[in-house]
Amino acid sequence: MNHPTADLVQAFSETHYTVHREPPFTLRIGQPCTELMPLMAQHGSACAAFITAWNPWSQTLSAAENQARQHTLKTQLRQRGLPFVYGLGQHPSNGWPGEASVLVLGLDRQAAMALAKAHEQHAFVWAGGDGVAELVWPEWAKLLRPDGGRFVRQF
Repeated sequence: MNHPTADLVQAFSETHYTVHREPPFTLRIGQPCTELMPLMAQHGSACAAFITAWNPWSQTLSAAENQARQHTLKTQLRQRGLPFVYGLGQHPSNGWPGEASVLVLGLDRQAAMALAKAHEQHAFVWAGGDGVAELVWPEWAKLLRPDGGRFVRQF
């Protein structure tokens, strides 16, 4: 596992986390998402996590490898009876290809951390009942924003 660089932290914080439903909506880090709250309510959920299995530890894999990893993630979610909606995480301008993802409804923060670790992900997006998207980095305690301020909490 490689540790995230400041550039990677910035890229993750700027990424658009799009949920593919009608109409689609986008989670933006630090911003409330009014479309998310009714979706959570519809499923009786107080929280949601946006996660992928693509590109473990931010290392590029082939499309076939990524698709197989994502299939495994979705199978695990189905086995656990967790509802999810397909999505895509993509930075708006850095040229990194979008990563197939899922928005998992009712996945609490601790369970999302375990899932992210199992699928070798640096971070995931989590939102509680207020619908504010938060970038969670489970492995590192003191990630800083590019301006030097506190970026995220470590759990």
